[in-house]
Amino acid sequence: MDYSSLIAKRRDRFAELEEAVGDPGLFADPKRATELLREHRKLKQSLDLWAKLQSTRRQLADNQELAKSEDAEFAAMAAEEIPGLEAGVTSLADELQYALLPADPNEDRDALIEIRAGAGGDEASLFAGELMRAYQRYADIRGWKCEHLESSPSEVGGFKEVILKVTGDEVFRHLKYESGVHRVQRVPATETQGRVHTSTVTVAVLPEAEEVDVEIKQEDLRIEVCRSGGAGGQHVNRTESAVQIFHLPTGIYVRCEEGRSQIKNREIAMQILRTKLYEQKLRSQQDAYSSHRRSLIGSGDRSEKIRTYNFPQSRITDHRIGFTSHNLGAVMAGDFAEFTRELQAAEMHDRLAEAGM
Repeated sequence: MDYSSLIAKRRDRFAELEEAVGDPGLFADPKRATELLREHRKLKQSLDLWAKLQSTRRQLADNQELAKSEDAEFAAMAAEEIPGLEAGVTSLADELQYALLPADPNEDRDALIEIRAGAGGDEASLFAGELMRAYQRYADIRGWKCEHLESSPSEVGGFKEVILKVTGDEVFRHLKYESGVHRVQRVPATETQGRVHTSTVTVAVLPEAEEVDVEIKQEDLRIEVCRSGGAGGQHVNRTESAVQIFHLPTGIYVRCEEGRSQIKNREIAMQILRTKLYEQKLRSQQDAYSSHRRSLIGSGDRSEKIRTYNFPQSRITDHRIGFTSHNLGAVMAGDFAEFTRELQAAEMHDRLAEAGM
């Protein structure tokens, strides 16, 4: 496909943005500044991809010509590089195609990951803890920062619920596919008959909201402080450091008791509340998506089974795209790249079809 006309329009827009981001008064409007800087970065990536694609195409054409040389050794060297260059052209063209699609404004955002034990009792809570550690390792692999915001440990060493905050480059773009029900099939350590049990864990990945995204009125909040209910010794027991916030118009309830500081817990609780309100706002816009794409990106629906982890067969199946891998150990060690890549490809195919590309 010839992208020349699209690239020309983006060059014109990039020139406008270069002028806008250089304006000393840019940050007078924080929301506009954030949007312009994101658009500027995305456009620069697209134009850089186009330049690299054009360069690789020229190199491929040169090698194809040199491969016809009468100098057999020279021709062989040129021919040897052709398959790699052809693969490079295909890969760059695919990347460019995706980059030229209308941008999802949430892809660059940081994310909150809510992990909750579902059906299966203790075994579900243990797997919730294992998934949490897998996401933490994934964040380490990608160079992201992973922060533990809130948790409710189980008696067997797992978690009934845990909330993580992940910050870095394009966090939501890569983590958004994890929303839904994760089913685990394995023999629990306490099982004496060797029977395989099935448990579930629900995951919701939410794009972190900024203060400019949602307006929270003070009169809409009921904020209470209370003693922490978790472990922590005498200090926690004698200070009212836990904070719980009720958002009266929506009924959303948030509690944070992770830290010893009431101020810090209130700050974290407001951050979680803001993100939940933003998620609610996004849900109302999801009807604009095709049903297929909505299932791929994950709506956070806790009734939708998205993936099965079968430990006896070292098999993981993603039910949204019918993709199966036998690399379970690597995934639980934080390597989600294979699944993310397949899900991104499926989403890109659907988005290209919607855009008529």
